[in-house]
Amino acid sequence: MHQEIADLFDLSGKVACLTGGASGMGRSAGRLLSQAGAAVVLGDIDDKGLQETVTSIQDAGGRALGVRTDVQREADVIQLVERAVEEYGRIDVMGNIAGIPQQSMIVDTREEDVDRVLGINLKGVFFGVKAALARMIEQGGGNIVNISSGVIDSAGVATWACYGMSKAGVAMLTKTAAAEGAPHGVRVNAIAPGLVVTGFTERHWLEPDGSENPDKKAAFLKAGSEMAPLGTIGKPEHIAHAILYLASDASEFVTGQILRPNGGVSMPW
Repeated sequence: MHQEIADLFDLSGKVACLTGGASGMGRSAGRLLSQAGAAVVLGDIDDKGLQETVTSIQDAGGRALGVRTDVQREADVIQLVERAVEEYGRIDVMGNIAGIPQQSMIVDTREEDVDRVLGINLKGVFFGVKAALARMIEQGGGNIVNISSGVIDSAGVATWACYGMSKAGVAMLTKTAAAEGAPHGVRVNAIAPGLVVTGFTERHWLEPDGSENPDKKAAFLKAGSEMAPLGTIGKPEHIAHAILYLASDASEFVTGQILRPNGGVSMPW
C-alpha cells in the first residue's frame, strides 16, 4: 500500500474511548483502532468481557485499559473520558457504541422498559458526546462516532417503538453536536448499521433453556441475508471498519453524517 494512503488511516499517537467494549461491535472496534495505532480505553458493565477485550488487545501488542462504565450514569461516562486523559494525556476519538435491543408492542411496554432503552441507547450516547466534546473543544479537535441503527430508515416496524425512538434521537443528537463541534475542529458522525450478528441477535434462536436451535438460527440468518441487495448479513468487523474511517483523516471532510453499512437495505437520498 502506498504510504500516503496508509497514513490516512494511521491512528498512531491517538487515544480512543469506546463504550460497549466488552463484546460485539465495541470489541471489534477496539481491536481495529488499536491495530491502527491508537491507545484504547474501553468502558462496559460486563467486567469479564471487558477484561477479555483488553487482554486480547494487549496480547497483540496494543495499549488498552478497561474502565467499568454504566453509560446510564453521567458520572461513569465522565470517569471513562477522564481516565483516558489521565492515562494518555488526551482523547481523540469517542465511540458511543453501547446499546441494547428492546421489542414490545406499545400497549405492552412498561415504564421500566422505556427508561432502560432510552437510558442506555440515547442518554448514554448524550453523556458520551457531552463528556468528549468538552475535552475535544479544549484541546482543539477530535472525532465522535455514535451508533444509531438502520431502523431509523424504516416506515415503522411493530414492536420497535422504544428502540427506534432511541436510535432516531441519536441521529438528531449527532447532527446537533456536529454543528456545535465544527467551529472547534470536532467532527461528529453516526453509523446506522443494518442487521449485524452479535450476542444481541442470539435471542432470536435461543431456546428458553439457553440452548441454540440450529433451525431457528439458519432461518434467521437466511431471512436477514435476503433483506439486503448484497445478499449478506453484517458482522461486527464491518461496523468497526466504518468507525475507523470516521475516526481517521480519510474522513476529514465528513461531519454531521449518518453512514449506513447495511448491505443496501436502505438507500436514502
